[in-house]
Amino acid sequence: MTRNNPEVEEADENDLEVEKPKSWAAGIPGVVHSMQPALKHMGVDRSRKTLLAMNQKDGFDCMSCAWPDPDHRKPFEYCENGAKAVTWEATPVTIATEFWAEHTVEELRGRSEYWLGMQGRLTEPVYKPAGADHYIPVSWDDAFKIIAAKLNGLDSPDEAAFYTSGRTSNEAAFAYQLFVRAYGTNNLPDCSNMCHESSGWAMGQTIGVGKATVKYDDFGKADLIIIMGQNPGTNHPRMLTALEECKENGGEIVAVNPLPEAGLRRYKNPQKVKGIIGHGTEIADQFLQIRLGGDMALLQALSKRVLDAEAANPGTVLDHEFIQAHCEGLEELKAHLDKLDERAVLEATGLRTEEIDELAARYLKADKVIITWAMGLTQQKKAVSTIKEIINLLLLRGNIGKPGAGASPIRGHSNVQGDRTMGIWEQMPPSFLDSIQAEFGFDPPREHGVDAVQAIAKMRDGGIKVFIALGGNLVAAISDTAAAEEAMENTEMIVQISTKLNRSHTVIGKEALILPTMGRTEIDRQASGEQFVSVEDTVSAVHPSWGHVEPVAPGLLSEVAIVSRLARAVLGDKVNVDWAGFEQDYDKIREHISHVVVGCENYNQRIRQEGGFMLANGPRDSRTFNTPTGKAMFSTNDLEALDCPPGRLILQTLRSHDQFNTTIYGYNDRYRGIKKGRHVVFVNPQDLVLLGIHDGDLVDVHGEYDDGRERVLRKFRVVAYPTAQGCAAAYYPEANVLVPLDSVAELSNTPASKQVIVRLEPVPEEPSPDGGKQEDTGAKTLVGGKAPEVANAPSGRKTPDPEVGWTGTGQ
Repeated sequence: MTRNNPEVEEADENDLEVEKPKSWAAGIPGVVHSMQPALKHMGVDRSRKTLLAMNQKDGFDCMSCAWPDPDHRKPFEYCENGAKAVTWEATPVTIATEFWAEHTVEELRGRSEYWLGMQGRLTEPVYKPAGADHYIPVSWDDAFKIIAAKLNGLDSPDEAAFYTSGRTSNEAAFAYQLFVRAYGTNNLPDCSNMCHESSGWAMGQTIGVGKATVKYDDFGKADLIIIMGQNPGTNHPRMLTALEECKENGGEIVAVNPLPEAGLRRYKNPQKVKGIIGHGTEIADQFLQIRLGGDMALLQALSKRVLDAEAANPGTVLDHEFIQAHCEGLEELKAHLDKLDERAVLEATGLRTEEIDELAARYLKADKVIITWAMGLTQQKKAVSTIKEIINLLLLRGNIGKPGAGASPIRGHSNVQGDRTMGIWEQMPPSFLDSIQAEFGFDPPREHGVDAVQAIAKMRDGGIKVFIALGGNLVAAISDTAAAEEAMENTEMIVQISTKLNRSHTVIGKEALILPTMGRTEIDRQASGEQFVSVEDTVSAVHPSWGHVEPVAPGLLSEVAIVSRLARAVLGDKVNVDWAGFEQDYDKIREHISHVVVGCENYNQRIRQEGGFMLANGPRDSRTFNTPTGKAMFSTNDLEALDCPPGRLILQTLRSHDQFNTTIYGYNDRYRGIKKGRHVVFVNPQDLVLLGIHDGDLVDVHGEYDDGRERVLRKFRVVAYPTAQGCAAAYYPEANVLVPLDSVAELSNTPASKQVIVRLEPVPEEPSPDGGKQEDTGAKTLVGGKAPEVANAPSGRKTPDPEVGWTGTGQ
């Protein structure tokens, strides 16, 4: 086992290179970029043990995306970014004890996310006392005593917040929320607050469940899949295989996104001959390059076209039998959409009428339709209303509750959905709290707690003094970076349960602790023997996950063990819970889960079935809807134009290909053609002409809000890119600084990171030593300068050449 503090080079943004974006995804390069890091950082044996076990029925669940597994698994059931995630976690490189004396917290704060993560696995608890600028190693017992003393000294349990990352297992999540509620608060913010909270609100109010109404096999059975606001080729690449199955079975696929993405153009499946030496599979039959914030208008326009088709041919378009038996509110929807202004739709979407007509025709032709979406929709101001419009469109033709059809929010983290099922939510319903009381004999708090955005605000204002995180990197993940850092620094104590270093370990309060934990890849041995945990994927399949390699250090504790020992130290005998038994045998936790969590009855027996089990889903399984009326609800939602003043752009934050959430694996975004850097802003070539800015220029990116706080990205390289006109994009977490804390989706309170109004200000050239102008050599732009244009672009819109990006419809 290597014990090392590797020297890692930070990126020099002056070496940044820009190449032509790729027109296809995966293939041999995907295999190479999967295996090279694994073999380099883990070695042959550890790579073999981990990669061949990943997503297998007797293996461990990938710790990155929550994409579901097929019934029949391939030997290599993982993608490039999944392999990177495993390599990141399972590396045998560990942080030496001397590291903490050699590096101050202030020095670590100046390092990049990439450098911090590359230092290796955490192996011992460390503590930063008040007034000190170094973490120092401490024993596990001392660490728990320090935390217990602080928590028990607060004036109210609500002065603490307990965050959870989606990587946390069902068993750890259940024990964690039980501890927090026994302590006396519902302050349980989690990463779902920042991703699919909008989906949960919209779907809960309309169909009574906030989860996908499809199974994995439904993708291959669909006649039409509409993909909105997501980039599967980078964020959940295994989805491309399911999309390929749809195409091979005769289905059609439509992509709705401001940026053309390589994975939605063409997919070369590396496990098929045609993916190695052939052309691969053309994925999207139609690409709608929508303006940011225009999705709601598009969906309303589609529903109106469906209703108009029904009016022209009564009884032949809508699924009247389904609507009459299972839905309410159709007449109100008809009256509302009858007033829809087509000009407002075209302005909001940036699309042509013909493009919308084409998609409507595809929808009307298809008998089985899936609409699937991710953060491109959920992180808008009108996100909840937009997702309600998805439900409207699906209900009109009965596309819920039948094979090959349904609503499919794609969760971005491996168990974020399972954590919510286990009770990680600041607003769990009374029925769940009643079950906790019946099972454990104490009355949990009933007042709602804080979500992630509210937690930051309360920490900043002094209302929350202690912040404990079970995984994650909240200070980097949340919006309004300056406000988040101010909030963290205003606390009395920060506690992080982590596998590796990240920025949240460097932006801290008066005291701070880091508790190292085992990863999902590692064998978890407890008093009763080897343990497994369980997770829930994006289609509500629950399955076991077994570690396959030895832990990187002998002193590591599992997440379950850490939570159990923390609860014992803080609570003592306050509640009658067998915390020691939880740590010794995870079956004891699962037995309680079976009594408390609806749908998890006989958990220990069902989780041991081959492949686990599916949670019940009323809309999917029986067309039953847990709403106040017992029926699915059509909704009416007012269209609101997004105001973007002249000379400004609408910016969205996004991931690079060498990234998972806030974890940075490297400085390349292979599919978009970016190498050796991340400080870039993607802008449509025609917008650059209008703004008087050139491809390759350095600009300051200013977020425009009227709260008086300056939010700027300094010296970012402009990259001419075929994004939707009027729109721009930049990587997060760097661009999070531009999003105010109170710029959130209505109802869900999710940061509105896909609707940021910005202006670009050119950075003046620096004078050379001889008094003249010094030309910034900066990025090596291999393909740039004046972007090629297509003659006769529709509606007067100049469109980038098809070799650079799609022209707006077809292939």
